[in-house]
Order: sequence, then C-alpha cells, then structure tokens
Amino acid sequence: MLSSQSRALIDATLPAVKDNARAITEVFYPLMFKRYPQVKAYFNQAHQAQGTQRQALANAVVAYASNLDRLELLGDAVSLIVQKHASLNIQPEHYPIVGECLLAAIKEVFGETATDEVLNAWGEAYQQLADILITAEEGLYRENEQKLGGWRGEREFHLIAKERESDLITSFYFVPTDGRPLAKFKPGQFITIILEVDGTITRRNYSLSDSPDQPHYRISVKREPNGLVSNHLHDTLNIGDRVKLTAPCGDFVLQDSARPLVLLSGGVGLTPTISMLRPALESGREVHFVHGALNSATHAFKDTVDRLGSEYENLHIRYCYSEPMPGDEAIPAGFIDRARLESFLPLSQQPDVYFLGPKAFMQNCYRDLKALNVPVEHIRFEFFGPLEALESPAA
Repeated sequence: MLSSQSRALIDATLPAVKDNARAITEVFYPLMFKRYPQVKAYFNQAHQAQGTQRQALANAVVAYASNLDRLELLGDAVSLIVQKHASLNIQPEHYPIVGECLLAAIKEVFGETATDEVLNAWGEAYQQLADILITAEEGLYRENEQKLGGWRGEREFHLIAKERESDLITSFYFVPTDGRPLAKFKPGQFITIILEVDGTITRRNYSLSDSPDQPHYRISVKREPNGLVSNHLHDTLNIGDRVKLTAPCGDFVLQDSARPLVLLSGGVGLTPTISMLRPALESGREVHFVHGALNSATHAFKDTVDRLGSEYENLHIRYCYSEPMPGDEAIPAGFIDRARLESFLPLSQQPDVYFLGPKAFMQNCYRDLKALNVPVEHIRFEFFGPLEALESPAA
C-alpha cells in the first residue's frame, strides 16, 4: 500500500510527469539498453525505432499514476501487460532493472526538481505496480505449466512444414522436439518465437493461425520490408530447423456467446480470425467473415475460407480488394468503409465484432463501428505491437 506521503508527492508531480512522459521514455530505453544490454532481446527494435513502444510505456505510466486509488479501472490494461510479459518470459529479476532506469530517466529529465523524496515516492509506486504484475504473471506461468502438454519458459520445437499462403504470407508449422503432448490454446492467442538472427537472440509475437485441435502450432507471417525476423523466417528457416517457443498467451480470444460473430480483418490481421473461424462455426453461431486485402496475389487463406463457406450454412463471407489486379473483378474493389460495414454486418442483431489489421484500418473500423452504434462492449481488437490509440482519425 502506497504511503500517504508518497501519494501526495505523486499527485503533486503527476502533471509534470504527464507533460514529460514521452521525454522520460526517450531517455529510459537507451539508458536501460546501455546499462543492461541483455534485456534488449526482449524488445522489438522496429517498435523502438517507430516510437510506438515508448509512447505505450508513457501512456501506461500516466494511466497507472492517475488511478492509484482506482486500480480496478486498469484491469484490461494490466491483463494486456501480463499476457505480453508472460509471452516474453519476463521474470521478477527484470523489474528492478526497469525501476532503476525509469527513476534515473525521471531524474535526468527533471534535474534538481526530482528530489530524493520525489524519486522515492515514484519508486514506491513503481514497486506497487511491479508486485501486482509479478503476482499475476506467476499465476499465468503456473496455469500454462499445469495444462496437459503445457510448459513454463521456453520449449524447443522444430519446423515440420512451410507453406506459401500468398505472395506476402507464409505459414510455419512447429511441433515440440521432446515428443510430449502439445498444449491446447484459445482461438486468437499468440506465441513468442525465440531465435538467433545474425548472431543476436530475438523474440517476436505471432498469432496462432490454426484451430486449437491440431497436432502442431502454426503461425502465418507476412514478409515485411526490411523486417529482421520475418525475412529470416521466409528466407532462412528450413524444415527441421529448431526454435524455442513460449506457451500461448493473449486475451484477444473467442468468447462464448449466442450473438452473431463478425470477424473483421485487413491484410495479415486475419491470422487470429482464421484460428477463431472453425470453432465458431462448429458452435453453431452465425459468423460473418469480412476481409480486406490488396488483391488476389496477397489474399491469404481464401481457399480455406471459401471451403468452409461451402461446408457451413452459418458462414457469410465478404471480401474487398483495395488494389485489384486483372482477373479480380469478382471481388468488390475499394476499402471496407462505413457504408460497406453497414451493408455487410447484421447490425440489428447487435453482433460481437473482432477486428485486427494495420493501424489505419483499425482506426477506421473502430470509428465506423461506433458510428453504426455497435455497443463498445461488443467490440474486441488487438494490436500487432504496443497498444496505441484508436480514437483519432486515420491519417
């Protein structure tokens, strides 16, 4: 429990920290990587370069300090952090590193105004949050370990198949090298792959793109321009090669409901919706699968979805191509905009809508779904990387 003195100091300095939160994180990350280079492998350096990880941390620090008396309001945000930390195998010994460097960054930004009393107060608040996260993460590690076929930490797998899904996306199939059973996962969850690229250990999260009842884990990866890991997977990882994976994590998962389900995706954002699709259909729910791609060359899993459409009367399929090629005339051209959502979705039935895709796509979907009066509690989404704001209009 935070002391009253520390709470008063945090209240007094919060406006200044809020105004300078981004500056603090700009100092924090380079400082931490310099002092403790071993933790760099836990961070996606592309997100570091883009600044999204720094902004996400700045937002999280401010949100936490602003709700010290109402931590229950941070439930979803805390769960997101816990799931991401568990996927990366973050351990209690990592927290003092972050705490030390965060306080040092505050000191550097504020100089003499960051007195020992102020730094001690923020250190106390940080430790309170760290204790919450460590306890929750241990619970998740234990839960994953106790599942049939489950494990804690990193487990070795080898690649048994590699399949091209489109010009940009390739699927990778992994099974454990120890021959033990494979833990079931919830449709929509992701795993972290740990591998060595150019002599450096690196970690990346990828959604599981197959149904949970398969004897393998499948990820489907888009080749990104200059993408360190995606290009390594596409070009270098071969059948028989070994990698390490952490247990499935994530709370962007298919929930039980009698309401119609809308699976709305753009580009490679369809990977978790593909995982959700068959289980949702087998439950008997009405499912609307809406997907936007550039064109037929980049459209992954079309044959899979179309085949399910011929098997299940409760599946309704809609596609759009924003940059159609010759021969793509059967698919509507353009983007998934508000008018199309209004015509595609069973809005009168108050559906559950799960969506994922590029940032601009997600901003537009969120704005348009709210404008179409889809209840916020029926809208679920996940980001590829750090949590970002969806409220602002797309650029």
